[in-house]
Amino acid sequence: MAAAPILSMAALPPSLTSASEPPAIFDGTTRLYVAYICPYAQRTWIARNYKGLQEKIELVPIDLQNRPAWYREKIYPANKVPSLEHNNEVRGESLDLVKYIDSHFEGPALMPDDPAKRQFAEELLLYSDSFNMVMYKAMPAKGDVSDEVDVALNKIEDAFSKFNDGPFLLGQFSLVDIAYAPFIERFQTFFLDVKSYDITKGRPNLSSWIEELNKIDAYLQTRIDPQELLAATKKRFGIA
Repeated sequence: MAAAPILSMAALPPSLTSASEPPAIFDGTTRLYVAYICPYAQRTWIARNYKGLQEKIELVPIDLQNRPAWYREKIYPANKVPSLEHNNEVRGESLDLVKYIDSHFEGPALMPDDPAKRQFAEELLLYSDSFNMVMYKAMPAKGDVSDEVDVALNKIEDAFSKFNDGPFLLGQFSLVDIAYAPFIERFQTFFLDVKSYDITKGRPNLSSWIEELNKIDAYLQTRIDPQELLAATKKRFGIA
């Protein structure tokens, strides 16, 4: 499998720090506040790109290690990313924002019309937090990868068999793929490097999904160097 292109950070706006001036808040500009390293923010960034809203929604990156005080004080009291400034209001929570962007802006729909697919979408979105929790819990754990990890990944592998009209979780690319992509991207790199565990081994559907995902420009435009993400994750868990 060919390596996916990696986004050049030089092509992106610089992250704002405690020394940065705030943007002209509530001036009518729609802004998506993100952090390049944050998988939750990456979800909303992918959605923005896929709907072709690069000119309609300004990307405002925040440095989470040196975040500006004005972000909490003037924009989003929760002091997390992502958040969306739109129509003089600021909203948060990544999955809520992906749905909000899908329903309030033009561009390709991120949810199918098929009721069965919509129901399955909600089931997979509901499961995403549990999936991530299992995977993150296993990262600093000593020894071999637990059975819980296998079960969680097998559940995703099996989900691809629900609909056979495409390589994505609902057949066609949707907000469900957006929900999982940033996390699986990180898990794949981490578990291979630290645990010598290939999350795609014996999981052909997951492997094909990753391959197809890496053909979607909206996603590729959000991928930063996997080694940078790996280093940040190791630091977070105190892994040498």
